[in-house]
Amino acid sequence: MRALVVDDTMCLRHILLHMLRDFGFAEVEEAADGMHALKLVKAHPFDLVITDLNMPKLDGLALLKQIRSNPFTTDLPVLMITSAADKEHLTQAIRADVSGFLAKPFNQNALEKQLKRIGFKTKPEKVS
Repeated sequence: MRALVVDDTMCLRHILLHMLRDFGFAEVEEAADGMHALKLVKAHPFDLVITDLNMPKLDGLALLKQIRSNPFTTDLPVLMITSAADKEHLTQAIRADVSGFLAKPFNQNALEKQLKRIGFKTKPEKVS
């Protein structure tokens, strides 16, 4: 499986990259803003996009709308990360057909729950 993590905070991108690899995503790419992410989505097939809502250049909502407007990516699952309890932006994301939300701060269990909710099977934890 191939995923794209989009966030302007490098630390959060790297945390998500490790979490996704733990869940069996073999290929995980990253972008620091929505413009870079949009270029990657247009150039490569992805199974999942996880994007922050608030970013420079092109925010997560605008990225989501661009993904949904392209017939080749309209069904691409997109999880939105937000720290804002901004009801207006959340409503706009729902109207734009976001696949799910992750509220900051989140943990691996919250990510796994969202992945399973949208149909991804996560790798079982290793028992030692």
